[in-house]
Amino acid sequence: MLKEILISVRAILVLTLLTCVIYPLAVTGLAQAFFPAQANGSLVKNGDQLVGSSLLAQKFTTPRYFWPRPSAADYATVASGASNQGFTSKKLADAVNERRTALGTAAPADLLTTSGSGLDPHISPEAARFQIARVAAARNLPPEKISGLVEKSLEPPQFGFLGQARVNVLLLNRALDRL
Repeated sequence: MLKEILISVRAILVLTLLTCVIYPLAVTGLAQAFFPAQANGSLVKNGDQLVGSSLLAQKFTTPRYFWPRPSAADYATVASGASNQGFTSKKLADAVNERRTALGTAAPADLLTTSGSGLDPHISPEAARFQIARVAAARNLPPEKISGLVEKSLEPPQFGFLGQARVNVLLLNRALDRL
C-alpha cells in the first residue's frame, strides 16, 4: 500500500514538473526566440511611447482617423465580448439603424455591426475605402493620397487563402499620422 502511494506521489511530482514548469518554459522560450513581437503582445510604439497593440481595437472617434468596428464592450479588454443580441433583437436592429443613419445607407456591414470580441483590430477594405473621403476632408489632403495609403495597408488573407483581406485600423492611423 505504501509503495503504491509513493509511486503515485512521484508520478504527480514528475508530471507537475513537466506540465507546469518545463513545458511552459520551453513554449515561452521558443515563442521569444522565433516570434518575439507576437510573444510580447504585438505592441505598437511611437518612439519610446506605447500607443497600443496591433491585436486590439482602439476607440478612434475623430473625423481625422479611420474608425474601427463598433464595440459592444466599448473597446474595454476586461469586459470584452459580443452583445449576445440575436438577429431578431429590437435593440440590435435599433443600434444598426442608428449607425446606418449616422454613416449612410452605403456603409459596409462591419461599420454597422459589432465584432464578436468587441476588440477586432481590423476592418474590411470596403470599410476603409468608405471612410477615405471623410478622413481626407478632415486632414485637408487629397483623397488619392489617403486611398493610396489604404491600399498599401491591405493585409492579404492569412497564408494567402484563410479569411479575407483586411486593414488594421491602428496601423493605418499610425501611417496616416506619419504623412
